[in-house]
Amino acid sequence: MITEINFKGKRVLVTGGAGFVGPNLVRAVFDAGGQVIVLDDLFTGTRDNIDSDIEYEFVEGSVTDQKLVGELVGRVDYVAHMAARNIIISTKDPREDYATNIGGTLNILLAARENPDVRVVYTSSASVYGNPRSLPILEDETPLTFSPYSVSKLAGENYCTAFYETYGVKVASVRYSNVYGIKQDPANPYCGVVSKFIEALDAGKPVTVHGDGLQTRDYTYVTDTVEATLIALLSAKADGMVFNIGAGVETSVLTLAEEIGLAMGKKVEIRHVDRRDIDNIRRRVLNIERIRSRLRWQPQTTLREGIRRTVEWWEKAKQAQSQSRA
Repeated sequence: MITEINFKGKRVLVTGGAGFVGPNLVRAVFDAGGQVIVLDDLFTGTRDNIDSDIEYEFVEGSVTDQKLVGELVGRVDYVAHMAARNIIISTKDPREDYATNIGGTLNILLAARENPDVRVVYTSSASVYGNPRSLPILEDETPLTFSPYSVSKLAGENYCTAFYETYGVKVASVRYSNVYGIKQDPANPYCGVVSKFIEALDAGKPVTVHGDGLQTRDYTYVTDTVEATLIALLSAKADGMVFNIGAGVETSVLTLAEEIGLAMGKKVEIRHVDRRDIDNIRRRVLNIERIRSRLRWQPQTTLREGIRRTVEWWEKAKQAQSQSRA
């Protein structure tokens, strides 16, 4: 539980709350005394991802439904806007990406404009940076949008800035970087690399690495990501701003695989395959000084500790699944 964050007596709408990061955020808001409404179309999420002991209201629907969004935003104090089509789906279907990631965000902002006391956090992505000119990456880095997903995420940010400047909407944007951790289900074909590697090693199979494995990312544990998001949601100092959320540590895919093997006590065998269309970023690590200095947030979880927790969760979830089938 994130003890320093208080939502007592407050109502929070979490769009995309049945996915991966969303259920972790729902948990944190509930533990902090908040009343939660989850809006999710269950395109990739499932209600099973939300802990059964949490009291919340679930609305099955899409952020593309302007009327529904308007009704829900009018009932809450805060909106954590996490609903989106992910990078793989966006690459396969740019029109769906546009409708959900851009159109859905516009619907949230239009509703927030009609409810001026509501504060919004929009979850964007470090994918907007493309291949940066320098590392670690500052928020002021010129965006290079190499995928439909990065285009739509940046467009959402720009709409947030425009609505803050034009209409005074209380909104901030946070750029996530390769979030991993508990509730990232490898059964979901769109989940991240950490869960995929755990699943492969658990089955005694090689881990599949696209390209040479020397490409780097900034892997961020999910509870750190959630904490930063909620701090931004609560703070007026965040309004109108864009913040990087990352661990601030550059890690190669091969090193990631080694760390997961170490946590599981497994020998890692690598199977190299061709790069995918989405594997066009060579290096990435974020500068997180802005959120540290302005909102007093910094990550607490090392990669080794985060992987240990994730493996522990995976093993418990697997055991529970086996018992339910017995």
